[in-house]
Amino acid sequence: MASSSSLLCCHCRSSFSAPKPSLSSPRRNWGSQRLGFKCSSSRFPQLESEKEQEKSSFGLKECAFSLALAIGLVTGIPHLDWDAHASPGPVLPDLAVLISGPPIKDPGALLRYALPIDNKAIREVQKPLEDITDSLKISGVKALDLVERNLRQSSRALSQGRTMILSGVAESKRANGQELLDKLEVGMEELQRIVEDRNRDAVAPKQKELLQYVGAVEEDMVDGFPYEVPEEYKDMPLLKGRATVDMKVKIKDNPNIQDCVFRIVLDGYNAPVTAGNFVDLVERHFYDGMEIQRADGFVVQTGDPEGPAEGFIDPSTEKIRTIPLEIMVTGDKAPVYGETLEELGRYKAQTRLPFNAFGTMAMARDEFEDNSASSQVFWLLKESELTPSNANILDGRYAVFGYVTENEDYLADLKVGDVIESIQVVSGLENLANPSYKIAG
Repeated sequence: MASSSSLLCCHCRSSFSAPKPSLSSPRRNWGSQRLGFKCSSSRFPQLESEKEQEKSSFGLKECAFSLALAIGLVTGIPHLDWDAHASPGPVLPDLAVLISGPPIKDPGALLRYALPIDNKAIREVQKPLEDITDSLKISGVKALDLVERNLRQSSRALSQGRTMILSGVAESKRANGQELLDKLEVGMEELQRIVEDRNRDAVAPKQKELLQYVGAVEEDMVDGFPYEVPEEYKDMPLLKGRATVDMKVKIKDNPNIQDCVFRIVLDGYNAPVTAGNFVDLVERHFYDGMEIQRADGFVVQTGDPEGPAEGFIDPSTEKIRTIPLEIMVTGDKAPVYGETLEELGRYKAQTRLPFNAFGTMAMARDEFEDNSASSQVFWLLKESELTPSNANILDGRYAVFGYVTENEDYLADLKVGDVIESIQVVSGLENLANPSYKIAG
């Protein structure tokens, strides 16, 4: 298994910038914005850069309203067809949605909250631990005082809710759940000593460790796959659970980086068809040796094979294998298929896997065909600030199926022509049902 130690170093981050027009593709003028795209697979809407948002002197409501207007003016719909169609703008999201609260941007937190569980006690342990991240943004010793308050809240929730937490763990995993909670309790005591010693630098690593215990307990609460995939898709490769992959990229023309390994967690609980399709292609080594085909400061994209086909040609049918658009909405028991949330009129619906995190992974598809995704994938190079779930134009239109959880910041250093040396499944392959390849050994 590749490790992140193969990443040498990179202290300079590339600044966030708008996509640059490609000479090989047509340009469309959206007000003063010009959009162009290198890869022949997909077009993406252009949002305001975070630098521009930070320069804004508006208040929160004014910023949100301006952003809503900007979304309607400058966005286009991604597609595989390169004809210059006029693309209608989306219905403006409710201002109440835009200002409903700060989005969760940490990929680990997004994955924890996306688990199909309903156990209030463990969430009450989790949230104060998550809040330590915000507490550490405060300068000086006050940050440690806030961390101590977060820790007390979490520790009290664990003490009072331990029985309820264990009752929510699947019976076959209860012993493991008990062990994890014991480790969590010890870890909290260690964090308390760190705070008392005023060792600020040691807080974040210990917080990460504690949240890993919490996440593991929450995963043990999932007992089997929670719903049936629709009949028309049940024989496709399906990821019934989660899997982790390591993507090793050979980076050219960058003296600071050589080989970079990106760890990606794929969420089959919320996107079984989409994640299953990807794992199946990974096991076929479809992406090994493939170049990065788009890297413009907005997204990094790959998956377009050589030749005229824009997706994976299944050797058993000699046709491109496509998968349906698959969106899980918070509160729903199963994903919706084949239609965007906008087409369904669900403008306020929140997606379970939102485009909030830098390195959100999703499928590219044709603009006018919801069920046209095949093998082309992209990673978003932004974080949601003023745009909570379903208010950033991408949510509900593209199928998110995972997040880069390690080395995600280095995605911004990738360039067109950098080579994916390999993608390997490091855990969770047993969750893949109906693989279309023969697993060796």
